[in-house]
Amino acid sequence: MASGDNENGKSSNPALNPDLDSPAEPGLELAQFGAGCFWSVELAFQRVEGVVKTEVGYSQGHVHNPNYRLVCTGSTNHSEVVRVHFDPKACSFATLLDVFWGKHDPTTINRQGNDVGTQYRSGIYYYNEMQAKLARESLEAKQKEMKGKNIVTEILPAKRFYPAEEYHQQYLEKGGRNGLKQSAAKGCKDPIRCYG
Repeated sequence: MASGDNENGKSSNPALNPDLDSPAEPGLELAQFGAGCFWSVELAFQRVEGVVKTEVGYSQGHVHNPNYRLVCTGSTNHSEVVRVHFDPKACSFATLLDVFWGKHDPTTINRQGNDVGTQYRSGIYYYNEMQAKLARESLEAKQKEMKGKNIVTEILPAKRFYPAEEYHQQYLEKGGRNGLKQSAAKGCKDPIRCYG
């Protein structure tokens, strides 16, 4: 038994425990991705057929119940993530992986564009061994395309998910900082403006 674990294998620190939340509806599955600022990543997933719900939040850190300001200090080790509730009959995990790889640069450590910090790292956080296997296979395939640049994406079990503050949820669909709403319609191909 690891230090800090109890007899059930759970940590005494809730932030280090697995994400045991249930999907929004029966028959759905969960997936968690970190790919930089969660606003534009969430909108990309919202547009995928078979994605029923998205949430932005914090995971993979060591502080219970963090908030945005604290996460941005870099002291909690949380990643900004999107938790996706998807119907595996309408959307495969492989499809979600394709969106993930297409939405960010997986070769930059703790950075996406001008956003710098550990919360912007690249990560696939799996809920079961099949997701882990598919994630590793997709990373190997993507690495072959990268021509000399190394992928730094971490692939780890999904830890407890802490929803971000309400104003972050569906931020770009609601209009972002400039009040310019962006479409979350299924199949929409409009360019995503990262900050609205």
